Amino acid sequence: MPRLIRGLLKLLGVLLLAAGIGYTVALIMVLVVSQQDQRVPADAIVVLGAAQYNGRPSPVLRARLDHAADLYRDHLAPRIIVTGGVGRGDTMSEAAVSRRYLLFRGVRDTAIVVQPQGRSTYTSMTSVAHWLQLRGRSRVILVSDPFHMCRLRLEARRTELTAYTSPTPTSPISDNPNLELLYLAREALKVPVAWVRSWQWLR
Repeated sequence: MPRLIRGLLKLLGVLLLAAGIGYTVALIMVLVVSQQDQRVPADAIVVLGAAQYNGRPSPVLRARLDHAADLYRDHLAPRIIVTGGVGRGDTMSEAAVSRRYLLFRGVRDTAIVVQPQGRSTYTSMTSVAHWLQLRGRSRVILVSDPFHMCRLRLEARRTELTAYTSPTPTSPISDNPNLELLYLAREALKVPVAWVRSWQWLR
């Protein structure tokens, strides 16, 4: 029995070490990608949703939309796709609120595509990919907070989009080092799942 216990403890130690290494690698990937701005001409700019309050975008969502509007004005894409469904207790979707804000910022109505189906990164990216692929398009600039960029690239690979990431430079989360570290640490837990899902053979 002692030999069996020692063997189990050794196996547990190996598994914990492997998990620690995997988490560290994921965290490094999240940090590195968060610093990269890949803005290039594309078919569409995709804004990942965030909270809205009674029809007004939260500071996080507003920062994403402002960045998307700047990319649009730089003629990097002819349209902006806004995402995000209806949250608990809300009457408007994040995408609808985003559309209204972009109109206020001077973006043409015909240049805004509303995709309100998603309540998660997974479902939002799936919805966006379906809309684009029906129109023979696949090249996108993904806009969100820096911590989100690595997972977005993996979700883009899963949905067969050719994606380039451009993190918002004015994120309220990035302005708070402690809060940003918390979000980065959480993303490092989610990235391995997105990585596994991104492989075609697992479908």
